[in-house]
Amino acid sequence: MAQISLTFPDGNAREYDAGVTPADVAESISKSLSKKAISATVNGAHYDLQWPIQNDAEIAIHTMDDDAQALELIRHDCAHIMARAVQELCPDVKVTIGPVIDNGFYYDFDRKEPFTPEDLGSIEKKMKEIINARDEVRTEVWDRDRAVAYYEENGEPYKVELVQAIPDDGQPIRMYWHGTWQDLCRGPHFQHTGQVPADAFKLMRVAGAYWRGDSNRPQLQRIYGIAFKNKNDLKAHLTFLEEAEKRDHRRLGREMSLFHFQEEAPGMVFWHPDGWTIYRQLEDYMRRRLTKAGYREIKTPQVVDRKLWEASGHWDKYRENMYITEIDEEHANEKRVNALKPMNCPCHVQVFNQGIKSYRDLPLRLAEFGSCHRYEPHGALHGLMRVRGFTQDDAHIFCTEDQIEAECGSFIDLLSGIYRDAGFAKFDIKFSTRPDVRIGSDEQWDKAEAALEKAILSVRNDYEVDPGEGAFYGPKLDFKLTDAIGREWQCGTFQADFQLPERLDATYIGADGERHRPVMLHRAILGSFERFIGIMIENYAGKLPFWMAPRQVVVASIVSDADEYVHQVVAKLKEHGIRAEADIRNEKINYKVREHSVAKVPVILACGMKEVSDRTVSVRRLGERATSVQELDAITEALVTEALAPDLAA
Repeated sequence: MAQISLTFPDGNAREYDAGVTPADVAESISKSLSKKAISATVNGAHYDLQWPIQNDAEIAIHTMDDDAQALELIRHDCAHIMARAVQELCPDVKVTIGPVIDNGFYYDFDRKEPFTPEDLGSIEKKMKEIINARDEVRTEVWDRDRAVAYYEENGEPYKVELVQAIPDDGQPIRMYWHGTWQDLCRGPHFQHTGQVPADAFKLMRVAGAYWRGDSNRPQLQRIYGIAFKNKNDLKAHLTFLEEAEKRDHRRLGREMSLFHFQEEAPGMVFWHPDGWTIYRQLEDYMRRRLTKAGYREIKTPQVVDRKLWEASGHWDKYRENMYITEIDEEHANEKRVNALKPMNCPCHVQVFNQGIKSYRDLPLRLAEFGSCHRYEPHGALHGLMRVRGFTQDDAHIFCTEDQIEAECGSFIDLLSGIYRDAGFAKFDIKFSTRPDVRIGSDEQWDKAEAALEKAILSVRNDYEVDPGEGAFYGPKLDFKLTDAIGREWQCGTFQADFQLPERLDATYIGADGERHRPVMLHRAILGSFERFIGIMIENYAGKLPFWMAPRQVVVASIVSDADEYVHQVVAKLKEHGIRAEADIRNEKINYKVREHSVAKVPVILACGMKEVSDRTVSVRRLGERATSVQELDAITEALVTEALAPDLAA
């Protein structure tokens, strides 16, 4: 059922099941109560009502068949029901806020004792009791002073602060009740608690959160939950989460001994030999692809004086995310303020500015695997996905305005091929247009937007426009790839910038002999090596393609008499460029196979005395139970072909 909230002249508000016509719903309900509503709320949007209500009234009615609206209501009510359950179980707990989020909801609580997994079970049980009670949801509209007095009397300081923060511009202060339990909310809500599916939600975890996101304010406990329309949808999502957990790159990174993090360098990756092998394979592949596409690789400093960051605008806009150092210049009798670069753009302009550039030199594509550092809050760090030190597969293309479209089209072609080689056949494009706050002329924006859109259409016609979400200096394209279990990851980007060349005085000599400003195209495909490797590990669940696997082959002895032959096989494979190693430990072959399978080694070659005499190996591939016996020369030739990176195998 759809939900509509009507507010009456006495300040009271009630919620009802809505029919199909806004005018009929509002008028019939009002007449049945012998009083006319003065406003309506549908989907959280507020409308003043004029009488008689017209059939073309600007009120949208949604039914429970509308998945988005239904889920919004279910999750919104779940947050309130959870808060009520917590306070019924722990009356001393102070409540704060509880919004809807992707797939669920959360609520922040002020409680001295930490919540435990057992507490979550008790809260879930209490929530189901509240749902089964089918308590009516009642709404009243209060003035500010009355609401503040109510919360002060009931010892809810966070609610007092929230009420005081509501703009004093006539916005209604809506007070909601479930039975006798009360909360502050904009609404809308169901008519009664029983409309929330009791078998379609689950509390997931507890995390820390600062009040209003301010580390100087009290630290609260945040309980996260998920909620769906029915138990089948809940079960499907829990199955998805289980699969995602199996693929978690942090867990696989430990099992495969690829990398680790530690508190002495938060957000910085310690690459282990096998992890660094993956990194180098990806880097070598990218270097070959960029060289073939006409990019020229450069290397710029990691530590740069603040003067450059001031000139580029980053000092004002991005300083809080930069690592800044201050040193005494030995002979200059002054302090020099430097910063670790958070991005490469200003440094690439410095390379472009060396010497005189002609229009014949354009487009000039400068690429760098640039080591960058950005300060991220400790709580935001997440394995390889969110780090403080990372390497961008960065490049900047300096070109004329007339070359934007061709460069954009070439970039999309390059990105498509790289994603396909990495195992991501599907990706989406988001086209972000000019924001309200921007720099540059409308003429420049018109030309840049038209060029980007035309370039997209030359490659594909399915893209999403995101109005007003471009960078302040130009429009941009964002590229989202889809992994094996349907998750989207935003990696690539392409941005047209007319402003940085102006700020840093980049020029070229045109055909007319005069100086002109180039357009600077910022672009990345992987985004960062660290994050992209994390995405690949999860996409393949650790079973990386053979060309990228850090340990491609393990040759294991079945009996100790075969040890010498094992070393001969390993030597032969290494001669042909295969990353192979021997396992001649005094362990049973089944134990060795299990261990190397957990480590995601793609191929295990077992050698016993029969293999020694026949110059063969027993081949077992990861994920396959069956084994095959093959001649050593034949399997070597096959593995050499498999080991080629996609760009070399083509």
